[in-house]
Formats: sequence, structure tokens, C-alpha cells
Amino acid sequence: MTMTEERPPPQEELARQALGAPKRGVASRIASKTGGGFVQVFLVLIAIFWTVPTIGLFVSSLVGARSSGGWWTFLLQPAQLSLDNYSSLLDNGELVGSFINTVLITVPSTLGVVLIASLAAYAFAWMQFWGRDWIFLIVIGLLVVPVQVGLIPIAQLYGSVGIFGSVVGVVLFHVAFGLPFAIFLLRNFFSGIPRDLLEAARMDGASEWTIFRRVVLPLGLPAIASLAIFQFLWVWNDFLIALVFASRDVQPLTVFLQSQTRQFGESIDVLAPGAFLSLIVPLAVFFAFQRYFVQGTLAGSVK
Repeated sequence: MTMTEERPPPQEELARQALGAPKRGVASRIASKTGGGFVQVFLVLIAIFWTVPTIGLFVSSLVGARSSGGWWTFLLQPAQLSLDNYSSLLDNGELVGSFINTVLITVPSTLGVVLIASLAAYAFAWMQFWGRDWIFLIVIGLLVVPVQVGLIPIAQLYGSVGIFGSVVGVVLFHVAFGLPFAIFLLRNFFSGIPRDLLEAARMDGASEWTIFRRVVLPLGLPAIASLAIFQFLWVWNDFLIALVFASRDVQPLTVFLQSQTRQFGESIDVLAPGAFLSLIVPLAVFFAFQRYFVQGTLAGSVK
């Protein structure tokens, strides 16, 4: 008669038997049963529904005034789709000029905020100087100041120095009001860089500028790219600041489209292609830097 030797159960099994398996709630059971293809199909339907306005804008830009009903009528009459609206719109010198003005305002505003905020954030994070914490608290306090508060004082200041109605004035306003959030964002990201890397660079004789350029900037690229996307989208889609500080000669695309609405009423053949042209550029910028944007928004979430 042979006797089989019984192995003692592992400690985890004993603990589970002693404590008992945790009971699953109703919500947990429902989530486990519906977490497959049904949820994915539901999310896809929501995404399609969310993009319906963009699709309608694009179709309206191709149809324009030729449609007698809604934009969805192209499904029954696809022959009415045409690029004539874009051809006539690009021949409009005022629209092309406003598009160029938008680029001239957006690009310097984005680069200026990124450059100044990166330097300031590095100083607040890793450099010691008198009043550093108090100055940073003042910068944080500027986050709650609304843009509307500075419109009249800055307009008077621009008028006294002679830059009211110019591209320079609009760019300076965007840079000034974009810096508090940019410094706050980058400073928190730069503070998470390991101190040992910076100390090793200092021991090798690197200057603060070299450390910033060779160590901090490459490691902070995701946060900098996220900031650049935010600033670019905000300035590109801005209407209020451009309406107040930009003259007719330097008006961006948003102000031009608004003037077309006021002048022609329901001129869909002008507004639809112009609005879609204004939409496609920031969309392309976002998808170009999407990888860095995701890295920047998830930075610090996992240890």
C-alpha cells in the first residue's frame, strides 16, 4: 500500500481560504459582461456622432449655395459636390492675407511662450535666487486673471507706444497671457527630473545653459510639445484679442470669417470653406505632435 504525500497548500491559498474571496458587486459583474465588443461598438458610434459636425462642415464647403436643403442631401445628389468654393475662396486676396496674418501671429506667439517659459521654468525648478518661491506664487496667481481685465489698459499702452493694431501688439498680448500657465506646467515637469542627472552634469563642469540645453530640454520634450499644442490651438482659434488689437490690414482668419457673416449674412459658400480651412491646420498640427502630447499628459502618472 503506497501512500501519496500531500503537499501543504501555499500561503496565498491559505490566506484566501481564511479571508474568503472578495464579493463582486453588481457594477463589477455588469462591466465584466459588457467589456467586450459591445462597449467598443458603442464607443465607435459615439466617435462617429462626435465627428458629424466636422463632416457636415466639410460637405457644406463642397456644396455651398447649390444645395437646396441640408448638407446630407449630397447622398442623393452627389454630383453637386465640387471644389469651386475653394477655388474662388483662394482667389480672394483678403482671405489669403488673413490666413498669412494668422500664421504670422500664431507661430511667434507659440515659439515665444515655449522659449521664455522653458527658461523660467528651469530657473524656478533648479536654480536658487532671492525670492524664487514668492515670485513663483505671483506667477501662479496670474492664472486667475481673466483676459478681459487687460484689454483696456493694454490697448491704452499700445496706443501710447504706437503698436496698437499691429501684429507685434497681438503677439505680445498672447505671449504675456500665455506665460503663467506655461511656466506652471513646465516647472512642475522639470521638477520631476532626477537631481542626480543635473548634479553629475555640474560635476563634469557643465554650465547652467549647457545643462538646460543638453539635459533638461531633451527630457522635457513631451511637456514642451504639449504646451506648444495648447498655445498654438489657443492663438490660432482666438477671436477676442484679434478683434480688439488687430486692425483690418492684419486681421486673422477668425476675424475675417466673422466679418463675412456680418456683411453677407448666410454666405455659406464663403463661410464653410473658410471655416474648414481654419480647422484643418490645427488638426494637422495636433496629429503631427500627438505622440509627444500623450507622453506629456501622462508624465508623472506612473512611478
